[in-house]
Amino acid sequence: MASHSPLDLTIPTLGPCTVRSPMQPLLEGRHTSQHYVGEHDRVLFDDTASMVTERGTAVADLPGFEPAGARKQIYFDPSKTRVGIVTCGGLCPGLNNVIRGLVMELWFHYGVKKIYGFTQGFRGFIAEHGHSVVELTPEFVSNIHDDGGTILGTSRGRQESDQIVDCLERMGISILFVIGGDGSLRGAMKIATIVAERNEKISVVGIPKTIDNDIPYIDQSFGFQTAFSEAVEAISSAHVEAKAAPNGVGLVKLMGRHSGFIACYAALARNDANYVLIPEVPFAIDGPGGFLEHLLTRVKTRGHAVVVVAEGAGQDAFASGPEKTDASGNVLLSDIGTFLKDRIKARFREAECELNMKYIDPSYLIRSVRANAFDSVYCLRLAHNAVHAAMAGRTAMVIGRWHGRFVHIPMPMTVSRRNQVDPNGDLWLSVLEATGQPRRFVTPPTPPA
Repeated sequence: MASHSPLDLTIPTLGPCTVRSPMQPLLEGRHTSQHYVGEHDRVLFDDTASMVTERGTAVADLPGFEPAGARKQIYFDPSKTRVGIVTCGGLCPGLNNVIRGLVMELWFHYGVKKIYGFTQGFRGFIAEHGHSVVELTPEFVSNIHDDGGTILGTSRGRQESDQIVDCLERMGISILFVIGGDGSLRGAMKIATIVAERNEKISVVGIPKTIDNDIPYIDQSFGFQTAFSEAVEAISSAHVEAKAAPNGVGLVKLMGRHSGFIACYAALARNDANYVLIPEVPFAIDGPGGFLEHLLTRVKTRGHAVVVVAEGAGQDAFASGPEKTDASGNVLLSDIGTFLKDRIKARFREAECELNMKYIDPSYLIRSVRANAFDSVYCLRLAHNAVHAAMAGRTAMVIGRWHGRFVHIPMPMTVSRRNQVDPNGDLWLSVLEATGQPRRFVTPPTPPA
């Protein structure tokens, strides 16, 4: 989004906040500072002088996010509030941490004692699937953060939003927390829309979850740091294997359907990778300026190489055909990892050059582990701020961190585009500096006859 584009950062509310918050004693005397934003302040969208100048407006008219955090007055009476929690989509480190954080904050700081977990994603709301509803208590969730995955289970696939709202009404749910990615947040938006059409007072708040870090307008998604930290071990192993044999090549495929953040950060963490291939930067495979020729030359001169490829990279190398999708509507990708493995072997055979290759795909090992220390803290703070927002009657929004500050983000913004590695940004430049690979792998055009 260009810096001068109009922005609607308004957060819908269910009504005026007239209930004294149990958090009020902790808030007395606080005011905006470097480390805290008062509830009536804003967190500016733009963070450079040039972007602010382009707006051409007074400071008071600059776009800004509503700050997250506890309010002195809230909308819901905690003693009469029932809460639902659901996890959707693929696994990601930190899901159990978020669930635990929500339950502990609701129970101990707001006094909400009716908290329900809907199992197997959005399917858990639909009667015909027969999935149970779990009553969540501090005792039930006390140790779940020690494990990966989600105690509530998850699923992919669309469900009827009207039926989900019917279930919320039957159970008297006042607040629904949806922990999920792009598709899950779209589902949450539909739920919030139907709730509004029915004039129900149900808050729908999202905690964005994407291991690929591809949700926009948040500094980073939870679980991402754990994911790339785990991926580092795979790259390190590939490097050891590559150096241990003549003309060794370690090829590591990492998660990243449309965004190459895991590949970039994992490659930078140990600086063992010589090539990083991501969806955002197309690359030629064959020809004098292509990837295979560059790899062959490097192995001949240096004796080894480590290649890191994101799962969504190089999809244009495959023959086009009927598009296939999974249950959630995501396009099924061709396997770039095994494709590159076969093409590298073929090119080295053609050049009559010895090759010792090791191929590593740690995808499911990465997403199923428990959160590391950083993500554990981040998940807890996201959960705290999600509870504060929901109890204050905010809805159709997600909790995120923007320029280091926790903020309320309208749901439509989080599904408006994908967060991707900028080929002209400083992250990709750091990758190029660390690997030594050319800016682009491009085959020169064939000269006219």
